[in-house]
Amino acid sequence: MKLHPVLAAVTQRIRERSAPTRSAYLDRIAQAAARERGADRMGCANVAHAFAGIPPNDKFRVVAERAPNIAIVNSYNDMLSAHAPYGSYPPLIKEEAHRLGANAQVAAGVPAMCDGVTQGTAGMELSLFSRDVIAMATAVGLSHDVFDGALLLGICDKIVPGLLIGALQFGHLPMVFVPGGPMPSGLSNTEKSKVRELAAQGLVGRKELLDAEEKAYHTQGTCTFYGTANSNQMLMEAMGLHVPGAAFVQPQDDLRGELTREAVRTVLANLKSRRYTPIGRLVDERSIVNAMAALLATGGSTNHLIHWVAVARAAGMVIDWDDFDRLSSVVPLLARVYPNGVADVNAFQDAGGPGYVIRELLDAGLMHDDALTVREGGLREYTRIPHWGEGRKGLAWADAGASGDDSILRPAGQPFSRTGGLKLLTGNLGRSVIKVSAVPEDRHVIEAPARIFDSQDDLLAAFKAGELERDVVCVVRWQGPRANGMPELHKLTPPLAVLQGKGFRVALVTDGRMSGASGKVPAAIHVSPEAEAGGALALLRDGDIVRLDAPAGRLEALVDGEEWSRREPARMTDAQREHNAHGVGRELFGGMRRNALEAERGACTWL
Repeated sequence: MKLHPVLAAVTQRIRERSAPTRSAYLDRIAQAAARERGADRMGCANVAHAFAGIPPNDKFRVVAERAPNIAIVNSYNDMLSAHAPYGSYPPLIKEEAHRLGANAQVAAGVPAMCDGVTQGTAGMELSLFSRDVIAMATAVGLSHDVFDGALLLGICDKIVPGLLIGALQFGHLPMVFVPGGPMPSGLSNTEKSKVRELAAQGLVGRKELLDAEEKAYHTQGTCTFYGTANSNQMLMEAMGLHVPGAAFVQPQDDLRGELTREAVRTVLANLKSRRYTPIGRLVDERSIVNAMAALLATGGSTNHLIHWVAVARAAGMVIDWDDFDRLSSVVPLLARVYPNGVADVNAFQDAGGPGYVIRELLDAGLMHDDALTVREGGLREYTRIPHWGEGRKGLAWADAGASGDDSILRPAGQPFSRTGGLKLLTGNLGRSVIKVSAVPEDRHVIEAPARIFDSQDDLLAAFKAGELERDVVCVVRWQGPRANGMPELHKLTPPLAVLQGKGFRVALVTDGRMSGASGKVPAAIHVSPEAEAGGALALLRDGDIVRLDAPAGRLEALVDGEEWSRREPARMTDAQREHNAHGVGRELFGGMRRNALEAERGACTWL
């Protein structure tokens, strides 16, 4: 299938814009690849330290016999359901590596925090920056520089982007991402949301709410809604960084272990002495565009409009929200998965999952089929679904076939929508994005008086006091990277949904983020520049009419131009800054807050 002209044009725009930085990046990884392997290049004391902790036979294998040495970078902890399965992975990986004449070492453990735990608390103000901490931790582990490749064990919101950003600093190494899979379905996401809305109205108590939440989040694996964590997994498939079809096999499925063994076999197949496909060459403008297309086609998380900008920059490429917006105009919405529908990711997988989506996009010319992947067969391998082979003696793959449920997945020729689920908004309030795929069509345009809040707690208090029982655009400012680390504001979804359910025309405008699970209420998010960096949200006043027009791509304060130009911006108070600087470790992130770039530049703290 011929590549769609808009996809080709966006790719070329990225290629041309990024030429100097991408060329410099490729030169650096070529220089790194040209060196001798670590155990031959380093001094004897360095080598002795590197391998002192492994059994003598393994030491002899790596040093004397020059066997491949694979790094394991692991986000394991047993507090978080998605990462708990990773505790058993390193022994399995080492066993498979030994069987194949190689060695594997746990090079680093990286932190993994859960936004579901910290949502609405001060800890959420560390969430976005944890991505860059994970990237740095990955780099620290790999900086020992004695590895021939790496396996990256991570799954959730900031963990996968952080691992990928860190890994790209060692772009000369072949690497494969190893997922853990979603938990089995519990209480449906729709039922869970209903209970949350009842709780917001005071119609059920803490006991009933906790019971519902525990039935939804009930065992090991990722949450089953299509938020940032599961969007990560879709994007890893679209970029060819997984074993094909590995994303949504549950941790409890015995196929999971064999897929992990296959990841070992895959990374070894990509070594310099074999089919050399290092991650820095694999992640190019084609794979970045493929990830963007997959995100749009599935109505994925808005967080990736920040994270994938940062990922691209880590590989010497520059993308922006205009690129997403242009792609969204031609990439159809093929999936309805909560919060963009009622199905969860397990139903999505049963209906055809990533393999179905990738095949439909390839056949429609909406993905690059010549992009490199960790597999020799290229991206077409990712249109197939893994299963046990005959006699359970290894893996086999089958074509995704037709959609197993056309209420969840549809072909590119008969999509849920002819355009993707994300829109760029511009106007006198700045640049922002909105996820329209889950918003009712009659709510795509909202025009109402603004109510200004300086925190999400202030909005919640106003809701409880009955002050928002009207058409209103709730503006929550001082929520950007420099102000307080750009927390998600998902706690605002239930009360705003209650107001919308009462028939009021309601929208949220903020320089903060919303959860990957949000979408029912129209929300212009990531407003850039943020208020703390001189953005126009600081000029808004209570009662100003704000118009959010998703079809037209506009976000505007309908204020007389002369008056607008005369206004003095509001300022964060010293008390607000002091509050944001202390508690739950926020003291250690002051430098990140000061140095963070705007959301459209990835909120990067390392550039």
